[in-house]
Amino acid sequence: MRLLIVNPYASSVTKERVTRVRAVLGAVELEQTTHPGHATELVREAEDAEAVYVFSGDGGFNEVLNGIGPDTPVGFIPGGGANVLPRALGLPRDPVEAAERLTAGSERRISVGRANGRRFGFAAGVGFDGEAIRRLDALGRTQEQGRAGNVRFAWEVAQLITERRARFDPSLEVLGHGRAAFAFVANCAPYTYAGRIPIRAAPEARFELGLDLVAPRAVSPASILRLFTYALRGKGQATAGDVLYSHDVDRIEIVCDHPMPLQVDGEDLGDVTSALFEAERAAVVVLI
Repeated sequence: MRLLIVNPYASSVTKERVTRVRAVLGAVELEQTTHPGHATELVREAEDAEAVYVFSGDGGFNEVLNGIGPDTPVGFIPGGGANVLPRALGLPRDPVEAAERLTAGSERRISVGRANGRRFGFAAGVGFDGEAIRRLDALGRTQEQGRAGNVRFAWEVAQLITERRARFDPSLEVLGHGRAAFAFVANCAPYTYAGRIPIRAAPEARFELGLDLVAPRAVSPASILRLFTYALRGKGQATAGDVLYSHDVDRIEIVCDHPMPLQVDGEDLGDVTSALFEAERAAVVVLI
């Protein structure tokens, strides 16, 4: 049995696209999610499946990662606004083209991360990006368009920087490394996308390795443009004196001065006063 899990609320999922994707995949059982966490439940119930396909956005992909077993191949079909995980795996942005690629049967075993026990596929963070995600979620979702897209996310990031006057003081401790304003933890590069533009916050991160940490010690109006340039160019942050950078590590422990937002794969996990990030190496088989 092969299973196709569809999130009907994802921004790019329509009945017509589901029909076309299903036709490409062939004989699959179709299940549609109805509530948060449902994709995790469905994939756990289908532990004997030959393969699992997920037509969703990054939130649905994350739910499946938190239920999939170590030997069940899983294919991610882009149905959201950002679709960071399938894009980072090199899949086409068009869902039908991605489904066609997945039917070729090529496999790749990748590592995943864990943030306070919750798996993530591409990235997690404490502070800045978690707050931006929360602001985006506050705008709400609709069945027709899902969550607000990349343009609005970029606007929320700009608003956050403006409100803080481009100043972020040290607010957390990365144990064994030092103090920082906020922290990005990456399982791959790019960390995320601004529309078609890849954001390479942790350019050395790879799916087959451990986790990478990027944590600016502090941010000021004088440094923010340089920090953004690092992320856009994908170089500089690893050797910058005002950035904590660790590559291919198994464990990152953070203690916050006060409750700070934690996000994984673009999903808000609420405020935390501490966060433990762990690499789960060679954990999942993905179709590419």
